[in-house]
Amino acid sequence: MGEWIGKERRARRCYGFDEIALVPGTITINPNEVDTSFIFNNKKFQVPILASAMDGVVDVNFAIKMGRLGGIAVLNLDGIQTRYEDPQDPIMAITKADARRVTELIQRIYTKPVKEKLIAKRIEQIKKANVTAVASCIPQNAERFSQIAQEAGVDIFVVQSTVTSVRHISKEYKSLDLYKFCKSLKVPVIVGNCVTYDMTLELMQTGVKGILVGIGPGAACTTRGVLGIGVPQVTATIDASAARDFYFKRTHRYIPIITDGGMRTAGDICKAFACGADAVMVGSAFARAKEAPGKGYHWGMATSHINLPRGTRIYVGTSGTLEEILFGPAKVDDGSQNLMGALATSMGCLGARNIKEMHDVEIIIAPSIQTEGKIFQVIQRVGMGK
Repeated sequence: MGEWIGKERRARRCYGFDEIALVPGTITINPNEVDTSFIFNNKKFQVPILASAMDGVVDVNFAIKMGRLGGIAVLNLDGIQTRYEDPQDPIMAITKADARRVTELIQRIYTKPVKEKLIAKRIEQIKKANVTAVASCIPQNAERFSQIAQEAGVDIFVVQSTVTSVRHISKEYKSLDLYKFCKSLKVPVIVGNCVTYDMTLELMQTGVKGILVGIGPGAACTTRGVLGIGVPQVTATIDASAARDFYFKRTHRYIPIITDGGMRTAGDICKAFACGADAVMVGSAFARAKEAPGKGYHWGMATSHINLPRGTRIYVGTSGTLEEILFGPAKVDDGSQNLMGALATSMGCLGARNIKEMHDVEIIIAPSIQTEGKIFQVIQRVGMGK
């Protein structure tokens, strides 16, 4: 498989969201009668859209609001929330900084060490509101931070890095043993990120309960430019979901796939589910919420790396409340609000009664889907032309 790109070298063609479209089925369903829920570790969540663990998107108040609306927001334990007793001051400093110096400022702000007492405090604050508490950290901190978070009552723990593998080689430090890690915790573990069939399959064998798919597609991420790595999300999601289905046939254990990043609109989210995702994780969509701590700004999780930043600060603006972004009514024309309404309507048009049936809808390669007949939108910068 693949095309020749030079002498004795082939490359596989991969696809992103802008290059495909979904084909309506032979039946249609009332959008009010489809099931958009997401089941994770035998618990049902009405909103299958997770808020990304970025400091400009999720703080304690945002996590509580998201939980009350039926969804999941992931708190970054390596970030500002656990380094500063009052995180709003450094966040505001980042949002007001000159674009030419903001990365240097972020690096400086993140040099302050994480306070373990703040890890427990933030988790306890979320749990006090009687909603699901989910926290994330990098592999190097996972063993220690997960124990603190578990004692504080965390419900789900996420281990997230630019590229996750089961067999990480290092003489400089001890790598995280995912097999032992998953067995040691009493709460379910989600790991990421990966983009291939083989890696997804290996990760599932460690005992994880969910896998994040995506390397570099996020709006604030610069990994693809800095490191030159990544796989477009359509292909990455399809490959990962194929590994999930193969693993389920072998073991009867169903491990959800969560497409992480690269979705600009509700339409992209619908396409991710059609590619096999059980849930999606987004940042920019929720950074637009009035409840988001960044007030319209957010930055990549690796922006603060002291030697090789792989993220940047971006501005998406504030368009409405979190409830409006999730459930409407939409006040904008670009598909960035009423995400759940759009998902339900898409499912109805496709004849999919639930997320599982979304996995079987017809997908076509259609690079003109974004531009066909949209010349006036592009010229006037409205709707799909923004």
